Amino acid sequence: MKPPTVVSSKTFGAFLKKHCPVVTEVFTPTPWCWGGRFQTLVFALLKSKPPVTYRNELIRTVDGGQLSLDWVDNHDNATYPESSTRPTVLILPGLTGNSKQSYVRHSIHQASRRGYRCVVFNNRGVAGEELLTPVTYCAASTADLEHVVSYVKGLYPHAPVLGAGVSFGGMLLLNYLARKRTESGLVAGITISVPWDTMKSAASMEEPLNWLLFNKFLTRGLCSAVTRHRKVLEKVVDIDYVLKSQTIREFDERFTSLMFGYKTCTDYYNDASPYKRLPSTTVPILCLNAADDPFSPHYAFPVSIVQDLPNVALVMTAHGGHMAFLQGMFPRGEGFMDRLVGQYVQAVFEHQRDINKACGVKED
Repeated sequence: MKPPTVVSSKTFGAFLKKHCPVVTEVFTPTPWCWGGRFQTLVFALLKSKPPVTYRNELIRTVDGGQLSLDWVDNHDNATYPESSTRPTVLILPGLTGNSKQSYVRHSIHQASRRGYRCVVFNNRGVAGEELLTPVTYCAASTADLEHVVSYVKGLYPHAPVLGAGVSFGGMLLLNYLARKRTESGLVAGITISVPWDTMKSAASMEEPLNWLLFNKFLTRGLCSAVTRHRKVLEKVVDIDYVLKSQTIREFDERFTSLMFGYKTCTDYYNDASPYKRLPSTTVPILCLNAADDPFSPHYAFPVSIVQDLPNVALVMTAHGGHMAFLQGMFPRGEGFMDRLVGQYVQAVFEHQRDINKACGVKED
């Protein structure tokens, strides 16, 4: 066992080692939970869900749709008593996830106990709200995220905002940061278990065992969401055909790519893959991946790209699976991933000038 591999510029790496000591620790996975597939399954089944009380808000979009935001305002925390300047963590869940997921709750626990405000951006139609228009979401379409960031910054213009994206949410965050560059409204980003190359991730997920353990379940979740909003979506797609999908790729071929105007699913996947857009990002970004992640194969990690970028750090563990990174004999509580999120968020908000200098980001 050894510490995670950190690929970054010298100055960004030094900043992380100083302010995020978890990246220097030897990462030892749960001894009875070896291998990426097993880690991923155990995480989904056993990870605890810390209690979180949300304040839900529905905001309208320019096309007549609505987005569900779940807030944890943290008014009672004495560290940042002034709401107008309280730092905010914007959390983007995975493909079929929402604010109820354990990894979201643990991230909120890490951030809120340090005094920060949290808001979860639930993708359209996944948090129980009604789908008002025949539009859902995809990793390449960043318009809804842009709307949410603008809304949050409008409410608290003097409060710094950090984006935290998990899996699909990380893809969306990276694509957004690359498109908006210095106009993103975010001071930094962190991603967990991002599928860097969507084509390679799809191929990995279609391996027989991965399909049986993960792909089939996620496809069923996507189809369930379509069924739930059938009345509004059947205006633009053949719902019965979509519901016959057996893989995520088939679902994206029959639904997502058509919904967002792509000629083929390959076109969509090429556009959604965040690795190629990393050089366009400008804010500091920390990306955590495990080499045995069945959703994001290690041979797709953008190591050669990251090593030439001043503002991106890629932290890679040998084990950890997808969004798991379980440690200890009873890995229900706080784990490696959770501690990294907490330490990085704190490092960014408390040492903003230092991290900007480390990453070559110019001060306004």
